[in-house]
Amino acid sequence: MDFETGMENLTSVCDGDCDCSPDAALFADFKRAIHALGGKWKLEILFALMNGAVRFGALRRSIGGITQHMLTTQLRELEQDGLVSRTVFAEKPLRVEYELTDAAYGLLPAFKEILSWSRLYGDARLAASQQA
Repeated sequence: MDFETGMENLTSVCDGDCDCSPDAALFADFKRAIHALGGKWKLEILFALMNGAVRFGALRRSIGGITQHMLTTQLRELEQDGLVSRTVFAEKPLRVEYELTDAAYGLLPAFKEILSWSRLYGDARLAASQQA
């Protein structure tokens, strides 16, 4: 998808006399994506599931600091948004596994870009703190 945001060269596409509001349809798509991914833990949950199905307890242990209630809430929202699937196995004790849907695996390139950005930002931040 090609679109201009004005951020390509960190410059504005405006000269001062134009309407700088984003394209309404593009903005609506962006808002829908942010809503699906927004939340304190959703990106961490999705990242933790990138290597395959995980049981609830293991998922909770892999994400430090999240409560059982919050993990349940966030997983339900991700499931409603079609990003996570939940499989219940009729065993004793009951076993539940969560895994990413194909739609969520589509986020892998975005996660790679976020990691690249983090490495660049982290390196710049470390260098700045060493100069101070």
